[in-house]
Amino acid sequence: MTADRDHVRPKADTNLACRFSVAPMLDWTDRHCRFFHRTLSQHALLYTEMVTSGAILHGNRDRHLQFDKAEQAVALQLGGSCPADLAECAKIAQDYGYDEINLNVGCPSDRVQNGRFGACLMAEPQLVAECVAAMRQAVSTPITVKSRIGIDDRDSYEELTHFISTVAAAGCETFIVHARKAWLSGLSPKQNRDVPPLRYDLVFQLKQDFPELKIVINGGINSLDSSLELLEQVDGVMLGREVYHNPYLLAEVDQRLFNDAHPIKSRQETVLALLPYIEQQLQQGVRLHCMARHILGLFHGVDGARAWRRHLSENATRFGADSQVILDALEFTV
Repeated sequence: MTADRDHVRPKADTNLACRFSVAPMLDWTDRHCRFFHRTLSQHALLYTEMVTSGAILHGNRDRHLQFDKAEQAVALQLGGSCPADLAECAKIAQDYGYDEINLNVGCPSDRVQNGRFGACLMAEPQLVAECVAAMRQAVSTPITVKSRIGIDDRDSYEELTHFISTVAAAGCETFIVHARKAWLSGLSPKQNRDVPPLRYDLVFQLKQDFPELKIVINGGINSLDSSLELLEQVDGVMLGREVYHNPYLLAEVDQRLFNDAHPIKSRQETVLALLPYIEQQLQQGVRLHCMARHILGLFHGVDGARAWRRHLSENATRFGADSQVILDALEFTV
């Protein structure tokens, strides 16, 4: 099932949804991962992997952009630096029914830099502003920006506020800020997620200095307790790898962060709720491992977790593997 362009679900309240979001993660937050995450939380804002403007304009759009409407609220993260191209991509994304379009100004990888997008764009705030302005003129869907607190030696608070104020003047009202600077050379993308020190204080200061903007903090957040503490200072929190490796963390998000008292599914109930989707995708030719890889961490920290992971890892990749593999793995957890 994919988003029905003629009957797209009404736009979610992204003012509320930005309170908690799952970060865009390359090779991880695909449509199967997002559907799984949505079975755990109805209110978290989910993001696609980063998709380049070139892939949308010249590649297989459906492969990159189709999603099940049950995933909403879902945001598309774009990579690019040409205002006209990004505006065209924004129109296409709006037609697919995305709730938000996010511009990547935070990824430090060499491949991204060679394409003149990602974190290197923090050195060109006026260009980012032009990109945002072009997208805002093209669509009514909210346009947001995800950035770092700085790059290389351009990491002063003055340079950060110049970037924020320049892009905000073009109409961006929400900034997701990874509270580390990025080194564009000398560190790998993985090292850039861990080595530069976290500076939450700078993100807190941004919120104080730009109270009219929505400021979402990202980087190093690993629990709902810490999320609640951070929400005393900013408008939203974005978690990435912690959610991917320990997805059951999402089960309490709706109650603790959105005051939604609906019952929390157990891990076993979550698996059973996911089975109809898995069956549907198998019938459409999707291999089981494409879905099973995202649920390996569901039983993280509880009895049977290792046997669950091992059974899925060893059997979901086999030709013809079906949902019985999931059910068999589930036996190790009860």
